Amino acid sequence: MKINYCKGLLAILLPVLLASCGGSKTPKNAQGQLIGVSPRPKYYPPVPYGMVYVPSGTFHMGPSDEDVNYSFTARNKAISISGFYMDATEITNNEYRQFVGWVTDSIAHVLMGHVKNVDGIDYVDWKQKINWKDKATLDKIDALLYSEEDRLYGRKEIDVHKLKYHAETFNWDKAKLRENANKPRSQFVEKKDVAIYPDTLCWIRDFSYAYNEPMTRMYFWHPAFDNYPVVGVTWHQANAFCEWRSRFWDDYRTSHKLFTEDKFQLPSEAQWEYAARGGREQAPYPWGGYYARNKKGCLLANFKPGRGNYPEDGGFYTVRADAYWPNDYGLYNMAGNVAEWTQDIYYENAYSFTSDMNPYLRMDVPDDAAPKMKRKALRGGSWKDIGFFLQNGTRSYEFQDSAKSYIGFRCTIAFLSRSKNDFSKK
Repeated sequence: MKINYCKGLLAILLPVLLASCGGSKTPKNAQGQLIGVSPRPKYYPPVPYGMVYVPSGTFHMGPSDEDVNYSFTARNKAISISGFYMDATEITNNEYRQFVGWVTDSIAHVLMGHVKNVDGIDYVDWKQKINWKDKATLDKIDALLYSEEDRLYGRKEIDVHKLKYHAETFNWDKAKLRENANKPRSQFVEKKDVAIYPDTLCWIRDFSYAYNEPMTRMYFWHPAFDNYPVVGVTWHQANAFCEWRSRFWDDYRTSHKLFTEDKFQLPSEAQWEYAARGGREQAPYPWGGYYARNKKGCLLANFKPGRGNYPEDGGFYTVRADAYWPNDYGLYNMAGNVAEWTQDIYYENAYSFTSDMNPYLRMDVPDDAAPKMKRKALRGGSWKDIGFFLQNGTRSYEFQDSAKSYIGFRCTIAFLSRSKNDFSKK
């Protein structure tokens, strides 16, 4: 028996099927004229919680100063970007825990038999309650717990390696190929299970001969770090979070008879750099200036100043996701704190062949591919990086299956019109 964890899928598909089967009516006053389908509801774009609007515009993508390394991996190029929403802060531990909690609950519901069948398809029955303190509940979800030999003092705890999100996505890159035009849709639907719990061991793996065990033990779950950026997530896990966030919102909007929006995803490199600049053309940093300090000598981001005075900027490791001043778009920590995953693969000469309109260079490759193919572009620099990596135009990379204590992410979602001003309510 296959369980569909995406409880809103049926509700999402039904309106589409109805609309394609004559569900819309021709108005009585059409008088034989072409006046469009009616009635159509008025639409006002919702503002996703925690996100800010980044308007359409053009900018010069690439270094805002001399390429001191002479690497030539980011030459200047005029780029046009359509409007989108972006998370004001990096995704926090508390926000990511909502994802982990949802996956945990969905698996537990299935193990407990909380399943309902709708038109021959099994769905999780979310109305059922789970009493995590009940011994009978723990017995039913034993398959989700650590085995006896892996327990400390005999405590029954969830085995985080068993927390996997079932993702179902559509591969647009394959579907667009002309030779695939007449192939069935199933050829482009990709299904996979993604382990979603952060790698908390990254804190002691990333730094040899350093005492970071307290961060390993406490950083992800302790309330002291609720509003700090989540780290230890791979590029795959960040994408799984985006897919779940899209499905979670779609389910709510469909259940309230609202239009669904586009999908959440990681920003492209171009989106990220455009947003980081905050409308300031050729500014080296998100705050616009040429220096990492203000006129009072205070550091403006969380990074590694000087030769390693980590606490000088107010933080030692990461800091709150809303620390320091935001840029002119209202985005926090676009420089420093944690480096951020983007959708794009890292290709040194990408700017020479990508489009000048919403450039995008995504490629899904298996984890056993050649290392060069697994590189994903990082932006923004982190708490352990020197100031060079904080610049808007600086590019770096990490492998898609790697989890680091200094890499996080934030999401974007497309704005579905010309401008937000078109929808001002009168």
